[in-house]
Amino acid sequence: MKKRRTSKAISIGDVTVGGGATIVVQSMTKTKTADVAATVAQINELADYGCELARVAVPNAEAAAALPAIKKGISIPLIADIHFDYRLALAALEAGIDGLRLNPGNIGETEKVKKVALAAKERGVPIRIGVNAGSLPGDLNPRHSVARRMVEAAMRQIRLLESLDFDLIKLSLKAFDVPTTIDAYRRIARMTDYPLHIGITEAGTPRAGIIRSAVGIGNLLYMGIGDTIRVSLTAHPREEVVAAYEILKSLNLRQRGPVLVSCPACSRADVDIVSLAQAVETKLARVDKAITVAVMGCAVNGPGEAKEADIGIACGRGTAVLFRKGRKIGVVEEKDFISVLMREVEGF
Repeated sequence: MKKRRTSKAISIGDVTVGGGATIVVQSMTKTKTADVAATVAQINELADYGCELARVAVPNAEAAAALPAIKKGISIPLIADIHFDYRLALAALEAGIDGLRLNPGNIGETEKVKKVALAAKERGVPIRIGVNAGSLPGDLNPRHSVARRMVEAAMRQIRLLESLDFDLIKLSLKAFDVPTTIDAYRRIARMTDYPLHIGITEAGTPRAGIIRSAVGIGNLLYMGIGDTIRVSLTAHPREEVVAAYEILKSLNLRQRGPVLVSCPACSRADVDIVSLAQAVETKLARVDKAITVAVMGCAVNGPGEAKEADIGIACGRGTAVLFRKGRKIGVVEEKDFISVLMREVEGF
C-alpha cells in the first residue's frame, strides 16, 4: 500500500480531517431534516454504529430552522448540504453548523459566494466543494474526459474561494463510474493538498453498491488517497457506516468492531453454516471491540482458520470445537453455538 498523501488538516467540529489524522467515516441522513425527532434519532443511531460526521440536506427554510434543535440532540458534528440558495448556507452557519457541503458554482454570483465564505471564515467552518460527474458546468471543454472536467470544475471553485481569502476547503469528485472516479481523484491529488472526501456517488442498493464502493474507495485508499469516506447506498444509512468500516478494516487502516471470518459452505458441512454465520454477523453488529471471530463449517480449513482468530468455532456434526487465541477450550453442542460464541466474544 502506498504512503498516504500529505494533506492539510481541517477541523469539522471536534473532528480532524486530513493532516495524517485517522480516516473519518461519515454518512447522510435520509429523514426529512425538518422532522427534528426523526433526524436526531437517526443521527444518534449512526453514531452508535461509529459514524463520526453526519450530513443533512437543507433544501428549504424549514430545514434550516430545524438545525439548532438537531445540533442540541446529537453528539457528533453536523454538516449542512446546500444547493443554489446562498441564504440557506447563511442560515445554516447562523444555526451553528460544523461544516458546509456546497458547490460554489451553483450558488450564483460571486458576491453571494463571498457572503457565504466570509460567514464561514468568521466561524471557522469548512466548506466541502462537492463535484459530481452528473452536474458539471456546461462551459467545460466537451472534448476532455469526464474525470478531467471534474478536476477543472473543482479547481475553478478552489480558485474562487481562495480569491475570497478562504482556504478551509475539503474536496470531493464523485461519479457512479468507478474508473472515472479513481481517475479524477488521482488527478486532483497531484494538484492540491486540500483534504479529500472520497466515495462513489449513487452506488445503488447494498448488493451492488457495496461492491462498487469497495472497489472504488478501496483502490483510492490503497493508493494513499482519501481523508474521509462515505459509502452511498440506497438503504438505511447505518448500512453505509458498516460498509465503510469493513472497507477500512480490509486494508488494515482502522480496526473498529469485529472481523468475521466465515467459510463459504459446501457439501462437506454438517451444519447450516450460511444461517449460522448470518446470525453471528447480526449479533456482532453492535460490538465495538476490535476482535476477529471465525465461524467455520468443516474440518478441511475450519480448525486452522478458527485457531487464527481471537475466538472461533470449527463445526462438525452436532458439535463444534471452540478456540480462543489458537487454543482449544471446549466442545459446544449445536444448540449452543451462538450463545457460547457470543459469551466468549463479550468476555474477550
